[in-house]
Amino acid sequence: MADREEHQPRTRAELAADLAWVAVSAAGGLVLLVTKLGAPGAGWISGAADLAFAVDAVIGAAACGLLWFRRRWPAGVALAMVVPLVLSRSAQVASVFSVYNASLRRPSRVALLVAALHQLTFIGFALLWTRPYPLWAVFAWILTYHIAAVALGMYARARRQLIISLHERVAHAEATQKLLATQARQAERARIATEMHDVLGHRVSLMALQAGALEIRPDLPPEEVRATAGLIRITARQALTELRDVIGVLRDGEEPDAPRAPQPTLSDVRRLVGEYRQAGLDVQLDMRVVTPEAVPGPLGRDTYRIVREALTNVSKHAHGMAATVSVCGQAGDGLQVTVRNQMLVPPPRPQGQAAPGQIGSGLAALAERVAVAGGSLQHGPAPDGDFVLAATLHWDD
Repeated sequence: MADREEHQPRTRAELAADLAWVAVSAAGGLVLLVTKLGAPGAGWISGAADLAFAVDAVIGAAACGLLWFRRRWPAGVALAMVVPLVLSRSAQVASVFSVYNASLRRPSRVALLVAALHQLTFIGFALLWTRPYPLWAVFAWILTYHIAAVALGMYARARRQLIISLHERVAHAEATQKLLATQARQAERARIATEMHDVLGHRVSLMALQAGALEIRPDLPPEEVRATAGLIRITARQALTELRDVIGVLRDGEEPDAPRAPQPTLSDVRRLVGEYRQAGLDVQLDMRVVTPEAVPGPLGRDTYRIVREALTNVSKHAHGMAATVSVCGQAGDGLQVTVRNQMLVPPPRPQGQAAPGQIGSGLAALAERVAVAGGSLQHGPAPDGDFVLAATLHWDD
């Protein structure tokens, strides 16, 4: 707070406060000067009362004026009060204010040094102006209000720092809350993107395969064209249904009683492979799990999604190539899922132009899903030239 006040222009409230400090110290000094509290004996200008009054008033006014700079130089103003403190009775209130101000705006060691210097300086004031009183009594009296000024200043400083600390904590908490909200939104967007990719990528790939069959075989009999068009219509309807289901899940309980489509299981892998085969993809299934129905639901669901993502990539990047899906394992040994397909040599593309669908976001999301399930996922070209996606999933006894 002190650094901010020293380097920034004063606000209207601060200007009003500074004027009040100057005015109160001037009024207090004038009262001391007029009432002659602690009347002098043979002072340094005794016998010249009018001149003494005028000189005292001028020095006191200069001391009060120094308080205008109390924010920028708290310790300097307090040190500058030493000379007026000895020579002027009307500067006494301003000097006490300077001790309080130094205690408020500077560390305690600086405040104690300033107070000790003022206390010693008052010995000179007492010797010069208050000879009718015992020196020990004047020293004790001055010590009481110096202690009070330092104590009040330190208390106000500690309270101000506490308030600043609380404001900083609140600001930090708000910033943390905003960061968490941003991260939550990003995570939710990633989750939505993953769900959309899982649902739409599979169905759209099937529709692309079915439409491609019509495109490359314009001489098909009307019955086959009609059947293929019907498959495209059914696939599109299934895509819309699954899309509505995903949107319903992402609504976070807006309709908790709304029906949800059943989650896929390991038994659905056969149906999934059959859909791709019907759409024209040359794919074979090697299912070596004795009782697919006994596989836990999350494990079967992850297996289904792995196969779906792999076949979607085959249909997009290796259309026309043969693929093989292998699922094997048992409880305690884990479940191994392998999808192998022949790689298609891509035609040359203009420099800088990327192939559609090769960003790898689907495989990245799939790897994250498998890692969360406690498994591992590897994918890439094999030594024999095929592209292999292999996943190992944990299967408890």
